[in-house]
Amino acid sequence: MNDVVKVLIVDDSAYVRKAVRQMLSRSPFIEVVGAARDGEEALELVEQLRPDVVTLDLHMPRSDGLDFLKKQMSRRPVPVIVLSAASESGELVMQALDAGAVDVVQKPTALATDKVFEIADDLVATVKAVAAARVPALVNESRPQTAAPRATPKAGKTDVLLIGVSTGGPQALKRIVPQFPTDFPIPIAMVLHMPVGYTELFARSLGEVSQVKVAEAQEGDVFRPGLALLAPAGYHLSCVRRADGAVVARLGLRPLDTTHRPAVDVLFRSAAEVYGDRVLAVVLTGMGSDGTQGAAWIKAQGGRVFTEAEETCVVYGMPRSVAEAGLSDRVVPLNRMTEVILGAL
Repeated sequence: MNDVVKVLIVDDSAYVRKAVRQMLSRSPFIEVVGAARDGEEALELVEQLRPDVVTLDLHMPRSDGLDFLKKQMSRRPVPVIVLSAASESGELVMQALDAGAVDVVQKPTALATDKVFEIADDLVATVKAVAAARVPALVNESRPQTAAPRATPKAGKTDVLLIGVSTGGPQALKRIVPQFPTDFPIPIAMVLHMPVGYTELFARSLGEVSQVKVAEAQEGDVFRPGLALLAPAGYHLSCVRRADGAVVARLGLRPLDTTHRPAVDVLFRSAAEVYGDRVLAVVLTGMGSDGTQGAAWIKAQGGRVFTEAEETCVVYGMPRSVAEAGLSDRVVPLNRMTEVILGAL
């Protein structure tokens, strides 16, 4: 990757194209090399301009964003960030992630011009992070590979599996969770950084290709074997033990000072306090360092932490932070993660 990240903006709205260009131009390390009004023009400009990153609208005339994604990924994979308005079809966003888009960022709207630049920092950081994304590996690994159902006897070392993930997370989770057998012996709790409005849809989409039950977490949900709970966007997910011994989900806005809500750190810390040394935590692809403080709490209680290997990460940020802090018990490539998890239970 060059020092300056070259970006192509794809959107049928002249307003959004201008707003995104202005937001990205705030960084001296990003250069907007072109803009396209639909998928067909985008395909031509990608070949001409060879951008490092594409920002993509999904609803466009003539050739929409999904059509562009499928054609471009089959030609020459390039990191694509979907810019999605809250009112857009969530199902279309899920399809875009399945087709190889590496992340979703909230889109500025003409109805909220005063708030247009609130997403600027997030967009700039995401563009810079995904510029070096391993898109070919991502596309290959994102196809669900469901393992045949088989009994998984509980070895007795682990009472809960935690997964923290960000950029590239939807594809990574679809690579891992569908391989867990129906009789997975412990509860699973997951935090995925994703805009508000999409986690319920993603949980449903993941559940459709998985043998374990997958659901967006709700207040009071009981942590039980064979159930994977996904933290809802906008709320921290933590766990507490009731008087009757059952562990249940707790949703909340606090702490308020985290970079993300939900935060991996919040889930990891609460699980360390509830489950002690019987926690297995996995930190997958993602930008930033969310999960590192939580991993320290888990290690302090005697639990274990696995991190995804650099060669299979879309963005080697979160796992790197945990590993460099000396908190990773094992570094595992994504294509072996399910096997290693099952062997560690």
